[in-house]
Amino acid sequence: MGKGTRYKKSIAVKKLISFMLFIFFIAIFIISGTKIIDYFKDANSNKKIFDYISKDIKIEEKNTDINTTKYNINFASLREKNSDTVGFIKVNGTDIEHIVVRSKDNSYYLNHNFEKNENSAGWIFADYHNKLDGTDKNIIIYGHNMRNNTMFGTLKNILNDEWKEKEDNKYIIFITENENTKYEVFSVYQIEAEDYYLKTSFSEGEFKKFADTIKSRSKYTFNVDVDENDSILTLSTCANNNKYRVLLHAKKIIE
Repeated sequence: MGKGTRYKKSIAVKKLISFMLFIFFIAIFIISGTKIIDYFKDANSNKKIFDYISKDIKIEEKNTDINTTKYNINFASLREKNSDTVGFIKVNGTDIEHIVVRSKDNSYYLNHNFEKNENSAGWIFADYHNKLDGTDKNIIIYGHNMRNNTMFGTLKNILNDEWKEKEDNKYIIFITENENTKYEVFSVYQIEAEDYYLKTSFSEGEFKKFADTIKSRSKYTFNVDVDENDSILTLSTCANNNKYRVLLHAKKIIE
């Protein structure tokens, strides 16, 4: 094979590689663009749902030592819209003020919204093991860490020193048909993805050990005692492309 032939073949190979790279980057661009469009479409869809169901959340001013706002939730109306409706949660120091649902598993609402349409943002949902009848020792609530700060996108605020410094931020409202409850935060932290905290029932003596473990992991000291007779609320979201979990644990203090 002569030098001219080898040269022409080399040029052809380079052109082929360049063309393949061009096609590859075009495909990446199209896929990325589609995902961005879908993201904003899903976010807009959920915003419309928030606006639609907000009329079922009534606010009454009330003077208390813990929080100045009382929420009255029209669960009958919300269940007509979605029979999976089980609660409402408000987390001070974040944008979390949200209707909570529960399915027959812990995967459905990862990619379905309140109207049960497929949606990458999903919805805020309780662990399917939770009964939500006042007997749960550990109520677990999940939500995606959305970049537009919807769902549990602002739960990461709990890891900021400024959040800890504000007294009211240590209290959470969680309302179900059976309870209008306040919780006091006793542990916040970020860990690598684990499932040790995904526990809703305990044998005798097991709960105190569990509470001591999650309390010891806290980034801050809250000076809140948790014993065998208490019950808690756990909020969980992902971080850093699902490599980590941001967690909050709070003790029930008012029913």
